[in-house]
Amino acid sequence: MNDTKSRRAGKEAKTGQIIRIEQDQLTKHLDRVVRGTVEQTLNALLDAEADRLCQAGRYERTQSRKDTRAGHYQRKLETKAGEVNLRVPKLRTLPFETAIIERYRRRESSVEEALIEMYLAGVSVRRVEDITEALWGTRVSPSTVSNLNQKLYGRIDKWLNAPIEGQYTYVYLDGIWLKRSWGGEVKNISVLVAVGVDILGYRNVLGIKEGAKEDKESWTAFLRYLKDRGLKDIQLVISDKCLGLMESLADFYPDAKWQRCVVHFYRNVFTVVPKSKVKEVAAMLKAIHAQEDKQAAEEKIAAVARKLKGMKLAQAAKLVEQGASETLSYYDFPSQHWRSLRTNNPLERLMREIRRRTRVVGAFPDGKSALMLIAARLRHITGTKWGTCRYLNMERFKEKEMEIA
Repeated sequence: MNDTKSRRAGKEAKTGQIIRIEQDQLTKHLDRVVRGTVEQTLNALLDAEADRLCQAGRYERTQSRKDTRAGHYQRKLETKAGEVNLRVPKLRTLPFETAIIERYRRRESSVEEALIEMYLAGVSVRRVEDITEALWGTRVSPSTVSNLNQKLYGRIDKWLNAPIEGQYTYVYLDGIWLKRSWGGEVKNISVLVAVGVDILGYRNVLGIKEGAKEDKESWTAFLRYLKDRGLKDIQLVISDKCLGLMESLADFYPDAKWQRCVVHFYRNVFTVVPKSKVKEVAAMLKAIHAQEDKQAAEEKIAAVARKLKGMKLAQAAKLVEQGASETLSYYDFPSQHWRSLRTNNPLERLMREIRRRTRVVGAFPDGKSALMLIAARLRHITGTKWGTCRYLNMERFKEKEMEIA
């Protein structure tokens, strides 16, 4: 009985194997048939288009003929049925333009754009390979992704150096530190970024530039780069208290007011506050920026400083007395804008996105590659809702100007 069952199971297993093998062979055969049919059909269409342009068939002698054939050239085309070989006709005088080749060009371009978009969106190169194989049946190599990005770099250079048109009322400045290889060693470099809000209330990335470090020399070069490209009439600059920036800002934009980022100021105070007191001190600092006007905020600064001294936090009190007034410039602008002007958060969010994208790279081979990747990512973001959605209602600013006048 057991022998009968085993023989039956063996036959079923062999039968299943035979079916699978035949199915594989059948699938391959059908693929070849379909691919061959597609190839024949497309080549027949190309010949028909050539006849139409010549207004005569091949070897046909008619008075209406406008051109003659001059052979053909081979071209590969990716289709859903697989890769096919096209025999594209050549004409002696007329250009041979066909909808089939145009569709191929559009598809090729769309594939390139898709690869670049995936890379800029944070997809790793290995993942890009897997996705392209699943979608198009062709595995794209890392070198191909790199070559496509090189094509993009030309456009990015043009974007980085294009004239800055229009007027930008508010400008956010910040820098980000990245690692790069330098003479066989890994060292830090800074990339400086400027984001502006124009008179219509829309945000835009105004400039990106590599700096050796966030010192006066780097910020001077960056501000000159913005000035030379046409950035002018700034009303307010929002940034952290970077000494290099503070020293350079007055040289290029002496009429602009400066707003010290409130969040960075809080963090500076917290460095001299015991951990057990941070929550209480944070509430005191936030109360300064919850006042109804600048005068009330200045009075609150004096009250907070006295209270900190009473808590035996002399260093924290000194920082508040010396630096808190630098965080009150936003009070000179429309109250509807205060929340967006008192911190550097709009730019900080972009910086977090940059860090997410550059983290997978590790150390860059040079500053140029770091700059290009960051610029490409920010250029991509400006085309999304971030750059096309109004950030602030600037009618409030115009009303404020009229009140002052």
